[in-house]
Amino acid sequence: MKCPFCSAQETQVIDSRVSEEGDQVRRRRRCTVCHKRFTTYETAELRMPTIVKSNGQREDYSRAKLETSFHRALHKRPVAREKMEDAIERIEQAILNEAKREMPSMKIGEMVMLELKKLDQVGYVRFASVYRSFSDVEEFKDAIREVTKK
Repeated sequence: MKCPFCSAQETQVIDSRVSEEGDQVRRRRRCTVCHKRFTTYETAELRMPTIVKSNGQREDYSRAKLETSFHRALHKRPVAREKMEDAIERIEQAILNEAKREMPSMKIGEMVMLELKKLDQVGYVRFASVYRSFSDVEEFKDAIREVTKK
């Protein structure tokens, strides 16, 4: 680690501590040249996969797109924002657990539908109607039957 004061390449770790959450390491360091002390923080860098759309186009993962999907599906529905955030976190964790460089957008859409099915039936049908491109009333009926069956 380069010293931020004198730019020396050699520094010594004096103390290391794991954060209370357990997701970060705080290190106190001392420069071996100028002897000044400074703190660094170490966290794991997690890279989300590239999303492959149905037309073959690839794009970076976007949490904002996921949030927008939930907001549209649950617009004016009695679902707490915290529940929506928890669902998004579960989807992101599932994506990371796949540990792949690329993931089809269809798979993420299915994950969203599963979470919406647990949160709100109307939100589920709203999302499914757009996601599956419903073309007639029968497809709506099928989605309603699917969400109401226990």
